[in-house]
Amino acid sequence: MAEDNPYLTNPTKYNIADSNIALLGSDLEKRVREQAGDREPAWNDQVGVKPGIQIWRIEKFSVVQWPKERYGTFYAGDSYIVLRTYKKHKDTDALSYDLHFWLGEETSQDEAGTAAYKTVELDDHLKGVAVQYREIQSHESTRFLSHFSRFTVLAGGISSGFRTVVDLPEPDVLRLYRVSLVKVSDRGSSNLVVREVKAEKESLVAGDVYVLDKGPKIWQLNTKASVGQEKFKAAEFVRWLSGKRGSSSEVVVYDEGGPGAGRFLSELGATELQPNLHPQPNWDPDTARSSEVPPLTLYRLSDDLGALAFDSLGPATASALSTEDAFIIDNAASPTRPTVYVWIGAQSSHVEKRMAMQYAQEYVWGHGGSGVGGNGVDKGVSIVVEREGYEEEEFEKIMSSGL
Repeated sequence: MAEDNPYLTNPTKYNIADSNIALLGSDLEKRVREQAGDREPAWNDQVGVKPGIQIWRIEKFSVVQWPKERYGTFYAGDSYIVLRTYKKHKDTDALSYDLHFWLGEETSQDEAGTAAYKTVELDDHLKGVAVQYREIQSHESTRFLSHFSRFTVLAGGISSGFRTVVDLPEPDVLRLYRVSLVKVSDRGSSNLVVREVKAEKESLVAGDVYVLDKGPKIWQLNTKASVGQEKFKAAEFVRWLSGKRGSSSEVVVYDEGGPGAGRFLSELGATELQPNLHPQPNWDPDTARSSEVPPLTLYRLSDDLGALAFDSLGPATASALSTEDAFIIDNAASPTRPTVYVWIGAQSSHVEKRMAMQYAQEYVWGHGGSGVGGNGVDKGVSIVVEREGYEEEEFEKIMSSGL
């Protein structure tokens, strides 16, 4: 019966604008602690001990290991914790960590809060040397996407039931995927991103490649603005999908404006593609003028006087960072890698360390607007936590250059 299944409920959905997921002192923190006890069993002696990727999904208040065969596939109804362990230098035994929590747009508040809280726990388990990232569906950092040669987001999740992309659709059900390439390094390498979108005409936007899964038939539509490599990688995805079904699905490729393309559009009730209202900015870091990018702004979080105080310090400089406090650096206006950084000094207090992420999220919400290139901060912007002495190279470069 439904009431016997704890997942067949309607939990409160997480709102991207909700800033209260750092949890310190909240009712959710108490519930998480009651469920997990004093020690999280998932953080055992096999976590972060050798280079590689490890992923866990939040199931209610529990941290559950995600099957390796599903690495790279995420569900919009869930929250996940992703740990990448690596060596910065080949000739050292020292390990470094990228620690992400990823929140699907349909995840619940409990799951999102638990993911955030458990990420801090895992960082403590790793001796506080990980670089932490908040990842929001459709706003993922390039660092996060670089961990997966193919990154796939599907509808569904633990509370609504989930399937794999290989599963045949039910009769009369269409599945639509938007396929794109995302540049994940300065050297030009790109990874494939596949996102399931609503099978409706509003989802067909100029610029990407689309795959319509009809079960016995799989159709690919290359829009005029999509690039050659994108079309090629999308075709690889379609062949892989058909091959996983024993090549039983008929594959047809259409080009926008070419023969038969109207057939693809009409399946979704469309006569033309929707305009792309949010194109990627065309910005060359080698030729751009510094005036095109607003200066970094710096904020300090300190409890030196007892109560926590959050103060603006003006333009950010590396010399303004103090080991006794935590700081927020707003780089959300960057045309290439918009980010809000949290920098935690080695001698900062326990409260400053635990509250810094929450203050960063409140800052993003309070300064929310039209996103990169506008007058505000995109609410889905990546938030990255840097620890003094363990900063990533990108952060050090930004602080030294002022860009």
